Amino acid sequence: MSTTMKSATASSAAPAVRSTSHMLPTYARADFSFDRGEGAWLFADDGRKFLDFAGGIAVNVLGHSHPHLVKALVDQAQKLWHTSNLYRISGGERLADRLCELTFADKVFFTNSGAEALECAIKMARKYHSVSGQPNRYRIITFEGAFHGRTLATIAAGGQQKYLEGFGPAMPGFDQVPFGDHKALEAAIGPDTGAILIEPVQGEGGLRSVPPQCLRGLRELCDKHGLLLILDEVQCGVGRTGKLFAHEWSGITPDIMAIAKGIGGGFPMGACLATDNAAKGMVAGTHGSTYGGNPLAMAVGNAVLDVVAQPEFLEQVRSTARDLNQRLAELKDRHPTIIQEIRGSGLLIGIKTKVTNTDLVAAGRAEGFLTVGAGDNVVRMLPPLNIGEAEVREAFERLDRACTALEQKAAS
Repeated sequence: MSTTMKSATASSAAPAVRSTSHMLPTYARADFSFDRGEGAWLFADDGRKFLDFAGGIAVNVLGHSHPHLVKALVDQAQKLWHTSNLYRISGGERLADRLCELTFADKVFFTNSGAEALECAIKMARKYHSVSGQPNRYRIITFEGAFHGRTLATIAAGGQQKYLEGFGPAMPGFDQVPFGDHKALEAAIGPDTGAILIEPVQGEGGLRSVPPQCLRGLRELCDKHGLLLILDEVQCGVGRTGKLFAHEWSGITPDIMAIAKGIGGGFPMGACLATDNAAKGMVAGTHGSTYGGNPLAMAVGNAVLDVVAQPEFLEQVRSTARDLNQRLAELKDRHPTIIQEIRGSGLLIGIKTKVTNTDLVAAGRAEGFLTVGAGDNVVRMLPPLNIGEAEVREAFERLDRACTALEQKAAS
């Protein structure tokens, strides 16, 4: 059969149930898909309705089909989609200005993903020391349990064997230390160390928060040794913890910060933010991206910031987080054989389970409640930041039923 005939046949009558797929099988996908979303709710193509506390893995900060984001995207799509970075992009210049006004940063580079934002951060740190006359200082200290992306550089930075296995020698330049081990951290600093890279709240690593005093200690350590402090706020940034960025709780500022996920509200985009000093080596020709910062992405990013950067919005996130955490504490008391600990920050919440975390994710899904697993046997809840009391109550009730179902299964 010719390629043309195969394509025509496949598109004319897709089977109701697929037994095979031409998608690369790198995901263990649930056997259903979603047709539409509204706020915190997703509607499957088989008619089921789900309360979405997975949020596209911390992406949908304003839920699904938020009218302000939809309008921004549609308006821009009717004017201009893409030009490349050979020309100025006014929406990107505006978004960069706004991000710098709201943060420590002086410069912004836009990307399509968190991994690309981290790649930019890693390159920037190396280039900084190179143009400062110390090209040997390319090594970066990272922490066990970290997740920084899926590129060869970022899996080496994360250091998790399950992501490194089978891809040949790990990219050199990363020295990993145990999470929270201050002595090991100091011992790892050597003449070739150029930076420290850390997530203020580990997402994939199990919702482990770095205490504010530890972030302050890291800032002091970097200043003492002439290191750059790089923060990965891909998952914990953009209002997720109740501040615009998680490091604000500690009162410190980084030299470089990678963001993504929430800043696009569902549209693929990220950014690397930096001080003028940290970015001094990144001159014309040192880095680039064909799609990064295109007009569509910039329109959505500006629309997200219109909402999330408002003080009253962030105060509401903090209030909702307090309410949800109180409900989860009650849930822990109700189900002591299922729930061991509630952890995280703001609306980046983890439930450390006494059962296998995938069992609780599956039990929740059976109750129409979506969550996502994480390391350290944790279930993550990453709801839209604009949920209210009704969604918090509904989440509690559905999780309560899921825990009860697991208890009954264990007893049978």
